[in-house]
Amino acid sequence: MNAITWMMLVAALLPLVAAVLAKAGGKEYDNEDPRPWLARQQGWRARANAAQANLFEGLPFFYAAVLYALHGRADTTHLGLLMLAWLVLRVAHLALYIGGRGSLRSLAWTLSLLVNIAILFA
Repeated sequence: MNAITWMMLVAALLPLVAAVLAKAGGKEYDNEDPRPWLARQQGWRARANAAQANLFEGLPFFYAAVLYALHGRADTTHLGLLMLAWLVLRVAHLALYIGGRGSLRSLAWTLSLLVNIAILFA
């Protein structure tokens, strides 16, 4: 169960990683009003910010699926492996998003969705 808890925490921190990447070292970054600054960004910074939003959007389904699987007394080893696969795919998705690799990014997103569905039915 401890590994499951840690993976849930890592999932929650992934959007923060994307946010830090989008903002770190940016010229004239304004922490008092970051959203307009982020809206003006282009290239990899804009993609990192978009990845942040996507990561936040994916969290509710991931958490719900994990909690539902735990409530249904899913095998925690199997559940942990599925969660790890989801995390690896989401990290790959983040890297591919920032790297501007749209087709591969979409593939990683689709695979992570399928893994999330597998978690739901674990």
